[in-house]
Amino acid sequence: MQYNKKPGVIITMGKTLYILLAFACGVVLSACTDDDSFSTSPSNSLTFSTDTVRLDTVFATVPSSTRSFWVYNKSGDGIRCATVRLANGNQTGFRVNVDGEYLSPEAGYQVRNVEIRKNDSIRVFVELTSPENMADGPQLTEDNLVFLLESGVEQKVNLNAYTWNATLLSNVVISGEQTIDSHERPVVIYGGLKVDSMATLRIAPGTTLYFHSDAGIDVYGRLISEGTTDKGITLRGDRTDKMFDYLPYDMVSGQWRGIRLHSSSYGNKILYTDIHGTFDGIVCDSSDVSQLKLQLYNSTVHNCQGDGLRTYASMVDVKNCQLTNALGNCVAVYGGDISLIHCTIAQFYPFDSNRGAALMFANIDGTTTLPLERMDCINSIVTGYGEDMLSGVKAEDETSFKYRFMNSLIRTPEVVDDENFIGVYFEDIKDTAAISGEENFRLVNIDLQRYDFHLNAKSTAIGAANKDYSLPEDRDGRLRDDAPDIGCYEYFEQEDNTPDM
Repeated sequence: MQYNKKPGVIITMGKTLYILLAFACGVVLSACTDDDSFSTSPSNSLTFSTDTVRLDTVFATVPSSTRSFWVYNKSGDGIRCATVRLANGNQTGFRVNVDGEYLSPEAGYQVRNVEIRKNDSIRVFVELTSPENMADGPQLTEDNLVFLLESGVEQKVNLNAYTWNATLLSNVVISGEQTIDSHERPVVIYGGLKVDSMATLRIAPGTTLYFHSDAGIDVYGRLISEGTTDKGITLRGDRTDKMFDYLPYDMVSGQWRGIRLHSSSYGNKILYTDIHGTFDGIVCDSSDVSQLKLQLYNSTVHNCQGDGLRTYASMVDVKNCQLTNALGNCVAVYGGDISLIHCTIAQFYPFDSNRGAALMFANIDGTTTLPLERMDCINSIVTGYGEDMLSGVKAEDETSFKYRFMNSLIRTPEVVDDENFIGVYFEDIKDTAAISGEENFRLVNIDLQRYDFHLNAKSTAIGAANKDYSLPEDRDGRLRDDAPDIGCYEYFEQEDNTPDM
C-alpha cells in the first residue's frame, strides 16, 4: 500500500495500473482519430515547394549534385500515395529518394503506399547521371516524378537538366608533344595533368578545360596555352551548378588546384587565357633566373583561395593581365626577375576579410633569402579593399632587393623622396569610393561577387600611363590611343553603357 502526501487519499497498486491503462488507451484512441484517416476524395491533393527541379547543366556520365524539394499535405486530411514513380523509369538517369525510400531498379523505379498525414510533409531528393546522347552541345534531359494518389488523382513534378557529352581524362601524363582541344566536346579532368620534363602540352585556342576538385596542371616540361582575342582559353572548375541561387560554383574559389611550373620547367607561354576558381592560380618554383620561365600575356587569374600568381626566384614576364581577388596575395614575388607591365592587380576577395595584399614582393621566404634582381611594376594598377594593398619584405642582410614602380596607380600611403617610385599616383586611403572600387572600376559588388575591372570614366588611371613603356593593345586586344591608360584595360566611353555583369 502507498500513501499520497495529501491526507485521506489512498491509491492501491491495482488502481494505479487501471489508471495507466486507461491513459494509454486514450492516447491510442486519440492517435487513431483524425490524424490516421486518409482521404480518397479527388478534392484533396498535395502541395509542392516547386513544380520543377532544375539541375542546371551537367556532363553526361558524371553524377550531378543533389537537389531536394518538399511535399506538403495542407488538405485537412491524410493523403496516401498509391505509388510515386519516375515516368520514364531508367531512361533518363534520374535517381530519386522519397522520404527515405530509394526508387530502385528492383522496385521498378517507384515506391508504394507513401503516407503524408495532414499538416505534415516529406522531403524528396533528386540526382542525375545521364547517359551519353548522340547530339552536339547541351541537350535537354527531363522526366516527371508522378504522385498517384489513392483517389486516382495524378500530380507531377518535372525534373530536368541540360546534359552535355564530355571527354573525361584521368591522371593524364604528357610524355611527348600533345595538344588538347575541346572543339568537339568539353574536356573534364580528374586527378590532373602532368607534363613530363621533356614534354610539351599545348592547349588549342578556344578550348575550355573543366577541372575536378582534385585536379590541376603540374608542369615539369613546357605548357603552351596560346589563345587569341577571338578564341580565348578558359581553365575552370567542373561544377556547373550553383552554391546559392545567386552564386554559381564557377564564381567560388578553390574549385581546382591550379597550375604549378616546377623547377625544371622553362619557356612556358600563357596567352589570352582565363584562369579562375582555383586554389593557387599559377605557382612558379625556383629555377635559373637567367632563363625565362613564363610569359603571361593578356590573361586573367581571378578568384583564388591561395595566391593568384606566386613566383620563387624565377624570370617571369607579365603583360596586359588582370590579377584579381585572392585569399592570399593577388601577386606574390619571392626573389627573381619579374616585370609587370599594364596589369590590373586588384584585391577585393569576398569570402574572407583576412585577405592578403594586391602585390607582395620580398627577397626572403621564411629564413631563406632569395635575391630580388628586378621587380618592375609599370603602367599598372595596384589597389583593393583596404588602406594598403602593397607589401614589401626585405631581409636584414645585403641580399639584393631591387624594385621600381613607374606611372602606376597604387593604394598605399604616399611614398616621398624615393627613387624607386617614379610618376606614381597614390590613392587617397581615406577615399571611400577608392576603397569600394567605385573610383576605378565599372563594377565591384562584394555581396553578390560580381566584378568588372574595366575602367570607368572617373578613374585616375585614364590617360596616365607612360607612353614610352606602353603596349600597343590592351587585355582585350583593342588598340591603345595616344594617351594610354594605366592597367590592363583601355577605357572606351561606350563601356559605361554596357549592362552590369
